Amino acid sequence: MDRPALEAIRNIGIISHIDAGKTTVSERILFYTGETHKMGEVHNGQAVMDWMPQEQERGITITATTTTCRWGRHWINLIDTPGHIDFTIEVERSMRVLDGAVAIFSAVEGVEPQSESVWRQADRYQVPRICFINKMDRVGSDHCAVLEQLEKKLAARPLLLQLPLGSEGGFSGVIDILEGELLLFSEADQGSTVERRPVPPEFQEQVRTARESCIETAADFDDAILDDFLNGRPVETERVKRAIRSGTVQCRIFPVLLGTALRNKGIQPLLDAVASFLPSPLDIPPASGNRPGSDDPEEVPCDPKAPLCALAFKVLSDEGRKLTFLRIYSGKVTAGATIFNSRRGCPEKVARLFRMHAHKRERIEEASCGDIVAASGLKDVLTGDTICAPDRPIVLKGLSVPAPVVSVAVEPRGVEDREKLPAALEKLQWEDPTFRVSEDRETGQTILSGMGELHLEIVTDRLSRDFGVEIKTGRPQVVYRETPSRTVEHRESFRREIDGRVQAGEILLRVSPRPRGTALQVVLPSPEESHLPPELLDLLGTTLEQSCLAGGATGYPVTDLELSVLEAPFEPGVTSEIGLRAAAQRGLALALREAGPTLLEPIMALELTVPSDCTGKVLGSLQQKRGRVEGITSRGAVEVVRANVPLAEMFGYMTELRSATKGRGSFSMEFSHFDLAPADTLKRLGFFF
Repeated sequence: MDRPALEAIRNIGIISHIDAGKTTVSERILFYTGETHKMGEVHNGQAVMDWMPQEQERGITITATTTTCRWGRHWINLIDTPGHIDFTIEVERSMRVLDGAVAIFSAVEGVEPQSESVWRQADRYQVPRICFINKMDRVGSDHCAVLEQLEKKLAARPLLLQLPLGSEGGFSGVIDILEGELLLFSEADQGSTVERRPVPPEFQEQVRTARESCIETAADFDDAILDDFLNGRPVETERVKRAIRSGTVQCRIFPVLLGTALRNKGIQPLLDAVASFLPSPLDIPPASGNRPGSDDPEEVPCDPKAPLCALAFKVLSDEGRKLTFLRIYSGKVTAGATIFNSRRGCPEKVARLFRMHAHKRERIEEASCGDIVAASGLKDVLTGDTICAPDRPIVLKGLSVPAPVVSVAVEPRGVEDREKLPAALEKLQWEDPTFRVSEDRETGQTILSGMGELHLEIVTDRLSRDFGVEIKTGRPQVVYRETPSRTVEHRESFRREIDGRVQAGEILLRVSPRPRGTALQVVLPSPEESHLPPELLDLLGTTLEQSCLAGGATGYPVTDLELSVLEAPFEPGVTSEIGLRAAAQRGLALALREAGPTLLEPIMALELTVPSDCTGKVLGSLQQKRGRVEGITSRGAVEVVRANVPLAEMFGYMTELRSATKGRGSFSMEFSHFDLAPADTLKRLGFFF
């Protein structure tokens, strides 16, 4: 395929709430542009863009998929993004490199919770959008209600460019307001033939009013149109389209089109709108970066003759090898070229270049600015790294990666699985910045963390299918702490003949509780006061510290206590390392039992972002979880709640929060402190002796 001019390139993404019809729209786009010869359907697992087995089985999009197609003289690089909140990183990294987007809304459900999330992501990256109200043939469809929701829920300014012909099951076509034409889509050839007719007489007044509204909106971006409009002079359609394009590129207006992708109606006008209103790489502000070691911003011109600069926005583990997706902002890259990873400061070599069509590859020898391509051979490149010319290093701004909120503990089923698990987890972390692997140093568990239960379910399924690693999963353990509740003194002595030699030791300990959060303090007598040799005194201190970490009555580490050695007599030739260590360990264990041990549980500091209308429900849920609200701050339509909640109550909370907020709530948490555990936890762990 011959490369078009830069002004004819459109890098767009399809974004929406889950099940609004993103992948169905993508399949129709591929069919009508001639890239495929058969429409794949999501419901029967044959969609081209949903190529992963997990996507085909569940009927949802999990990973952002790229493809390229032609529409007239325009070249469209298309990214189909997931709609489920667990895979929000796929939307985030797509938004980072897109020039425009098509936001899809169901004509029945309207602006749904995840629609708000992806819209905010597009706002953050200033991505121009056009809107497509899908499912106009469904019972209960109401495009006017969707327009109102766009204004109220998204604070957007929609501009309706089409009127529907018929409603619900009678929806048969659309009326183009600007061109004044009726568009009908032939059912004989799956909507490929678009028949253009004059506007029916009964719609002419409605079209005239709607066109005046479009011209009035366009006048905000073209003073000449405003002058003609106020003086009653006719305004040519092309001038109106140019003004609408200007407003769209500035993210000030959002053109709206109608259709039903499943019934093959409205897709060709949508492609026309992509070409007419969404920006080319030349229409958006140049990318900006910094030279390594400098804070001064530097623009990256969209010029094929400039030095190479590209962003690695996605890494895929393909049959064990890295496939790195690049958005090229300036310059050119060729297969076999040596390039530079400026974020990590190391050279890389591009083995091969590909233009991707879902999971299929088309090998190419060169890619230029404005392209979205994949490269193999980049060994150390990860998501967010900048690829540039070796003699002109620059670092582009990366992308915002949300912190994982749900964790599970895993362990391999067999010996072979144990050997293969670390490498498989490393490859999965290449791909997904929101997937984290850690080891709890206190429990020894391998902890997988992600954005939700479905996210981790997909990860464990891929471990089995893609990497042949079988694992067992469970809830991560809560690591409690033990602490004394009163001061006691205890004397312990040890004397025993071992291998013909007497091993002895004696110690008088005092165990005292300390204020919460002050940890462990071991107080030894000074060398002048002690009768023990220095090496035995050091051994005694180390033994007591290690014994406290090993746990008291329940095996949990002991904290918030002062452990004082009051006496440690020394008998030459008899007091030994073995005897002293045994006396210290047993003496500490008995002293802790006498000191009335109790349990401390970890408390997490939470920050929740929830819609204002759901705050009451969320606060009630926190109260049931023994949470303590520290403060609430209003930020427009959302409330930010700060609270402290026991970690034991937080497992599975993301699912509960999404249910309470219809998917619009989110939270982050970090460890805050330890506090007294409740009576039922003490009883369950045997703390009543």
